[in-house]
Amino acid sequence: MRVRLGRSFGWLWSAYAVSTYGTWLAFGAFPLIAVQVLHASALAVSVLEAAGLAVAAVVAFSLGPWVEHRAKRPVMIAMDLIRFAAVVSIPIAYVLGLLSYGQLLVVSVISGTASIAFSAASGAYLKHLLRGDQLLVANGRFEGTSWVATAAGPPLGGALIGLLGPVITVMADALSYLLSALGVLRIRGGDTAAARDRATGLRGADLLCGWRFILRDHALRRLFLNSILVGGLIMATAPLLSVLLLGQYHFPAWQYGLAFGIPALGGFVGARLSARLVTRYGRYRIMTVFGWLRSLFPLGLAFVGPGIPGLLTVIIVEGLLITCMGIFNPIYATERLQRTPVDHTAQVLSTWSAISKLVQAALMVIWGILATLTSPLTAITMSGVLLLATPLLLPKRIHLSAPEPALSADEVRAA
Repeated sequence: MRVRLGRSFGWLWSAYAVSTYGTWLAFGAFPLIAVQVLHASALAVSVLEAAGLAVAAVVAFSLGPWVEHRAKRPVMIAMDLIRFAAVVSIPIAYVLGLLSYGQLLVVSVISGTASIAFSAASGAYLKHLLRGDQLLVANGRFEGTSWVATAAGPPLGGALIGLLGPVITVMADALSYLLSALGVLRIRGGDTAAARDRATGLRGADLLCGWRFILRDHALRRLFLNSILVGGLIMATAPLLSVLLLGQYHFPAWQYGLAFGIPALGGFVGARLSARLVTRYGRYRIMTVFGWLRSLFPLGLAFVGPGIPGLLTVIIVEGLLITCMGIFNPIYATERLQRTPVDHTAQVLSTWSAISKLVQAALMVIWGILATLTSPLTAITMSGVLLLATPLLLPKRIHLSAPEPALSADEVRAA
């Protein structure tokens, strides 16, 4: 029996799904436009990726308090409309012959910033919308949707880019944000906004509130350090793996797509298993076991070689890694929401996301330099070795002192 989390959650989930599929459908479209339409250099494409990520993260720091003190549904709708307007400007400028590299960079920053604000608002609204014992099931559904979109989006987007070109594919991405806004608009019921002293207004210290809250809570602090390092080290190797497979080993495009499309299905399977495993073995045990496993498997990429054996190695290693992430991520996201008060949720989530993106951007640059000084495979191996130490930052049982919410049998079967 499938658990019903309510019509409002259904619309929130639908909005998330349509925008996520749109994003992955257009995955790679920006670099293609930069290269094929604007004839940008490899360095310019790298700057487009890293600078957009870093600037969006810096800007997002100031959005946490702003999101916290406002009703969350209007914020989500506004962020979707901002993303729509920013992204749709690319095909419009292309038709008018006005498209430039600077516009791509600005759109990357605006859409990235709006995405962080949307995620912070939606996370705070999810905590308001559902009971604590429903959050793990809800986060599992979000996680599963994300991995299915990751598996299906790039191959479909690649076909669409091949048929209609990257500019039309970007238009599809823009429309997904408009549909997401319409989905959020259909949500009915109450909303949540933290109270604020109008006499004092927004103070500079408020910008660090989310950061201070994360550092003050022992479990959150350890989860935060673990998640940003694991995510940063894994993302740092993504472009290097592309160079290794496509450049040095000359994988055909369809094999490259399979190497990352098939493993993403493991994330969907893991997300479906997450709540059941927690119910059977306990939150702490599952978080610890799969927190360790997701840090062990990336080292397997050190053995990637050319040809079919190399392809199978990538699929197996990435599949095991992503399955572990699919199990771990809903538990960690639920723990984060349950440990954060409603009036701090948006600030904690926006701070968490912003710093994660800054760390990812920095490590991408550092690992690019390492790969230049050594080789892509050596840099990938170094990342795998460092990842082995990250589970030491996971919370201990004593840190997870909050009572674990009990899941009903129906919720276990639905997860």
